[in-house]
Parts: sequence; structure tokens; C-alpha cells
Amino acid sequence: MGVNRINFRDPHAQREGLGRKLVHLLLLLGFVWFIGFLIFAGFIPREVKDGTSRTDAIVVLTGGGDRLAEGFRLLGAGVSPRLLITGVAEGVTLQQVIEKMGADKSVAPRNLLDCCVTLGYEAGNTVGNAVETAAWVRDNKVQSVRLVTANYHMKRSQLEFHRTLPGITIIPHPVFPKEVQDSWWFVKPSL
Repeated sequence: MGVNRINFRDPHAQREGLGRKLVHLLLLLGFVWFIGFLIFAGFIPREVKDGTSRTDAIVVLTGGGDRLAEGFRLLGAGVSPRLLITGVAEGVTLQQVIEKMGADKSVAPRNLLDCCVTLGYEAGNTVGNAVETAAWVRDNKVQSVRLVTANYHMKRSQLEFHRTLPGITIIPHPVFPKEVQDSWWFVKPSL
């Protein structure tokens, strides 16, 4: 006959098992995050693939002087007849935007600034940039835009713009901020 064994578990051993499972879960989540980060870093554009095709408008997402300077340079070069700067802080004027870029930045000719630059004050994030741009595109009968933002922000921006602007041609035009021009920028602390 079999003997009934009563299994008395040590409550401390059970807690150690839960702790170990939690540590393994955290390590797994960290590994998955790291792999996702490497994939993200691998998709960051390293160059402007199409810098010359004409579009109906240039759209610059605020967030850096390099973006603004490139948008004004493209406008001055005749790549597009109009420029929308989306995500501008309430009350900021075009003159203040130009001054904020600094005197060393080349700006489009004054006649282009007066007629062809629109400041968008509604957006507070990337989704807002896309929504604000969609309304402006409809109002101005735009069929193609050149999207100017930082290279590390381009894929996210394209995703939101394609979602809110179906049927509109979007040409990505990344800029390359000094902070991330080094291929290993993500492992080096900023000074």
C-alpha cells in the first residue's frame, strides 16, 4: 500500500521562487527593450534620399534650429512654394522664429517669408503635428509635402503623417542634429 505523503512546502522557498521569476521577467523585458532599441537605431535615416523633388509644401516640425534652417533653405531654393512650421509656441512670431535660429543661419529671401510661411500653433506633439498639418493641407489643396524633422524622429513622424494624410505624397527630409551624428551617439553621454 502506498503511503500518503503530505507535502509541506517551506514558505520561504516559495517566496524565493517568486523573486527569481520576477528577476527573470525583468531581465526578459530588458532584453526585449534592448532589441527594440537596436531595431529603432537601425532604421534611423543616415542621408536625405530625395533632396530635389518639388512638392506643394514643406512641413517643418518644431524642435530644433537645424529643422527650421533646413526648411527655410529649401523654401529659398525653390523646392516648394510654401512652408508650414507646425508646433510653434503660442504668441511666437515669424521674426522671433528667425531670430531664435541665430544670425549664422541662412534664411529664405524676405519676399518668400512674407508670403509663403505659415506658423501652426495648435500642435503639442507628433500626433498634433500631423493633425494640424492635415487641416492646413486640406485648406491649401496640397497634394505633396516634404517632411522636415530630425533623423531619429522621422519614422515616427512618417507613421503619424501617413495615418492622417492618406493619399498625400510625403517625401521625408531628415536633418542630422550634431548630438546624434556619431553612429554610437546612444551609448555616449551628452556633455
